[in-house]
Parts: sequence; C-alpha cells; structure tokens
Amino acid sequence: MVEESEDDLEEFEDDDFVENVTDCPGCRQPCGHDVLRERKVGTGTDYLLKCIECEHIHNIQIREPKAITIPFLLSEGANSMIANIDIDEDETLHVGDIFEHIDASWEINRIETKTGNSRKKLNANKIGRANAVRSDIVMVRLTLTRGEHSESDSIFVERDTVFRASTVMEHAGERWRIRAIHTGAGRTMTGRVVAHDIKRIYLHEPPRPEEDIPRTPRERRQAWKEGRLGNNPNPILPDAEKSGKPKQQRSGRRQKKRRD
Repeated sequence: MVEESEDDLEEFEDDDFVENVTDCPGCRQPCGHDVLRERKVGTGTDYLLKCIECEHIHNIQIREPKAITIPFLLSEGANSMIANIDIDEDETLHVGDIFEHIDASWEINRIETKTGNSRKKLNANKIGRANAVRSDIVMVRLTLTRGEHSESDSIFVERDTVFRASTVMEHAGERWRIRAIHTGAGRTMTGRVVAHDIKRIYLHEPPRPEEDIPRTPRERRQAWKEGRLGNNPNPILPDAEKSGKPKQQRSGRRQKKRRD
C-alpha cells in the first residue's frame, strides 16, 4: 500500500470545493455561486446569486415539478389491479424501469400514449397508461409429466432463485426431476437458469428406487422379521436351521437310503 505523504495531504486539504454550481449568464457556463438571498415561494425557493468567477448577480427560481397521476396496470401472476400513481410531470419513463409501490418492486413492461400507442420511453405528461409486473417475485410455469399424462402448474419464487436442470426438486409434497428448462433463447437439460429468465420448467416424476421384494422363502422370512411384510406369511425360521443343523424330518415321511 502506498502511504500518502504530508505534502500530498496538505495539497488535498488546500483544494477548493465549489458549491452552489449553476449556469452563470455572464460566464455562460456552470460556475460556483455565493447565495446573497433566499426566499421561500410556495413549495419552491427563489435565490439571488453572485458568480464567484465574474461576480455577475442574477436570480434563479427552483420549483418542485408538478405531480400528475398515471394509471398503472400492476400484474402479479394471474392477478392484476389498477393503481393510480403520482409521477413528476418532467420525468421520463422507460420500459424496464423498476419502481417501488405497496412494499413491492415492479418493472414497467409497456408504456402507452394517450391514444393507446406503445412506446419504449415517454415523458410522464404524455403517458395514457403504463403496465408493470412484479419484479422481486416472479411466476415460474411448470409442466409436470407422470407417465403419459402431463399437466400445468406454476410457482412463485424470488427473481434471483436459481434452478438447475437434471436435479430433483420438491413440488406439492412430491419429488420431481427437472428434465429441461426453457428460456427465451432455447432449452437446457444440464445448465443453471435464474427464475426471471425462465419461460417454463419441464418436470418428470423421478425414477422410483427398485422395490425390495423378497423372492425366496429365506428372504420372505427375513422381511417378516423386519416388519416389511406385516403379518408373518411363512413359518418362523427354526433355531436348528439358524445354527446350521439339519432340518428335522416330518414324521411319517419315508427317508431315502444313502448310497455308499
């Protein structure tokens, strides 16, 4: 890190800070001014100024811009409402501007003239209506496919939420695999996409783990012991069989002779 010398600090402290900069009629350029008089007029102020360059004395009037009311169609998912919002008449609105209203962020997506024509930007006093969508919370459309059946749904998430294709997500109490994510530029089956860039997410039911079905008598007996089959469907494994001893033959059954 380079340390500042005392000479540098003194030079910095000696620099003049120009205040009250405004256009001077004498210099014909922005200059600093001394305020000779200040008088409140309504919601504005009249100033008598003296230019520090040419000493020209002149007046300026500062008035708060008049507020005009513009109807905004505010949309949040499937719900919309009309809100009359006050805007300074000298303000210019642009498509893509974000503003705060009723504790939420909204992004302007359409501006109309008083005759209903669409514009990318427009002075407030020429606007007939503007449309805006909720920008801090966005709706993400889903297509859920289970076997041959598909249905549509939607979720609301923060605009910067990231979804990754090929991963598993939970929806409505079930687990689904993100098969693909559709954006305005195409689809991705492996990448990450933030919520506000997503047009639709395609979800497939994740493959179920292979069921552990006991197939042999031994497996069924073990499943019974573990409580996976409910009531015991087979006789309990004899202790003799557990220890490796030969099974006892049932009475009345003829035993085969062993050949030498």
